[in-house]
Order: sequence, then structure tokens, then C-alpha cells
Amino acid sequence: MPTARCARCDRPFASSVATAYSPQHLCYSCVERPPSYTRAWTLYLYTSPLQDAIRLLKYQSKVSLVTPLADLMLTALPHLDHIDLIIPVPLHHERLCQREFNQALLLADRIGRHLNIAISYTNLVRTTAAPPQTTLSRKSRLKNLRHAFAVRRPAQLRNKRILLIDDVFTTGTTVNECAKTLRRAGSADVFVLTLARTMDQHLIPDRTHSSTPYPFSSP
Repeated sequence: MPTARCARCDRPFASSVATAYSPQHLCYSCVERPPSYTRAWTLYLYTSPLQDAIRLLKYQSKVSLVTPLADLMLTALPHLDHIDLIIPVPLHHERLCQREFNQALLLADRIGRHLNIAISYTNLVRTTAAPPQTTLSRKSRLKNLRHAFAVRRPAQLRNKRILLIDDVFTTGTTVNECAKTLRRAGSADVFVLTLARTMDQHLIPDRTHSSTPYPFSSP
């Protein structure tokens, strides 16, 4: 399991040497294009059997999996400095009608109850329907999500420290666009928490240990 990760986006480095003398070392992408969020954490690798469970939840409506998946997140929560509000990454209303639930909201609800932090699930909205991010190239993902989110009531977010929650972190484009929208609306720091993260194959030392959480440091 990679232990050296970017101090901003949590992207694993190929070698632990990257952070041996500089614990706050940033990856190339975060240096060249700093994300709009302050810090992101991803808790597990997006590989089987966790990958299978997430797909069953999202695409086969196995909502009974929400509780065990949320419990996995709770057992690996990083240290979260003062958070005022939790916001799940929203679905466009057309996809929400098709799926009948937002898996990010279901996970956020359980985390909010555990931390005793309010959930805001109607203020940040997705305004444009678009193809799923998983079907697109990185360049297309950026274009696909440009101006795709909006805030309905900016006054409710002003100067609030927000924890943004989603199920899977792939390129980070979705959570970054959400964070950008929240910051433009007047929020304070936006932190990102995702259950799982896709990773280059060469960075996964043992697929049988895919459900081992990352070790954490303070934000």
C-alpha cells in the first residue's frame, strides 16, 4: 500500500522518498494547477471487493450496502479540523430520477450523524446533464463539468468550512469543480472525502489488500 501521498490531493507517489524529507510535498498537478479544495482524502483503493460493492450500490440499487460502506469510511476517517457543513456531490435531477437515490448523499448522511454535523443536500446542485465521467478522457472530463454546478443560496455557505463527500475519486475533476463553485459562492475552506480512489496498476502492490485504508496525517 503506498504511504507517500500528495499533501493536497492525496495522490500516491511511486516512492516513499517523495515525502521522506518533505512531508508536505505536492504532486506535479497540484503545483501546476492548484485545486480549488484545500485538502482531499481518499480512504481505500478502488479495487475488488470494494469496487464490486460500490458498483452494486450505484448500478444495481443495492442500498443495503450503504451501511457497511459508510462504516468503512468511519473506521478510517482522518483528523478533520473544524467543519461547519457536509455537502454530498450532487447528481443531475435526470440521473437522480433514474437511480432514485444519490449514493454520495446516503454516505454523507451517516457520516454527518456520526460527527454531529449538519448536511446540506439541496444547496449545491448539478445544472447540466452530461455523460458519466468514467466514459470520458481527462480532457473531455474537464470540458464535461465546466459550469456544471451551481449554488442556490450562497448566503448559507458564506465563510463556512465545508466537507464535500463522494464515493469514488478518479481524476478529481468532479470534486474540484464542486469546490470551485462553493468557493465562488463565498465558502471558506472546502475539504474532500471519498470512499475509494482509482489508482495506476503499478502503484497497487497487492490487490488482495485493497480494503486496507491509507494511513493519515493531520490536514
